[in-house]
Amino acid sequence: MLNRTTTRKVLLALCSAMLCAATCAAPETTPRVAVSDPKVLMLAAIDAPDGRAAGMLTGEVADAITQRFSASSALFMDVTTLARYAQDGCRRLNVRFWQEGVRLAPGQGPQKQTIDIGINYCRNGQPPAHLRLEKTP
Repeated sequence: MLNRTTTRKVLLALCSAMLCAATCAAPETTPRVAVSDPKVLMLAAIDAPDGRAAGMLTGEVADAITQRFSASSALFMDVTTLARYAQDGCRRLNVRFWQEGVRLAPGQGPQKQTIDIGINYCRNGQPPAHLRLEKTP
């Protein structure tokens, strides 16, 4: 188990890498909630009837990323369910982070930056014990 400081550093590194990724559009269709921990939205997507959750990442990590890249918007997060595993409460999720007005280099114009991360995740915070898909009727 990672301690709180290590978890923040890992999240900061992950989000920093995300902002250096290629640009792509993210449609605005799901209501957003402010969260300081991405796990909140991952669990919400697992429990949502449509398998989706959307929010804005807040707190020290989000503030540091926004400041580092001189971004002009909040750090947004969209979670969608890609697959349902047979193990109760376990899903394959796509976690998308995106932000407007990101400047990756001095003198570069602001642009939208997005990164998608696929993760196998269960309600208990662990990965599934197996990747057998749920049977559909």
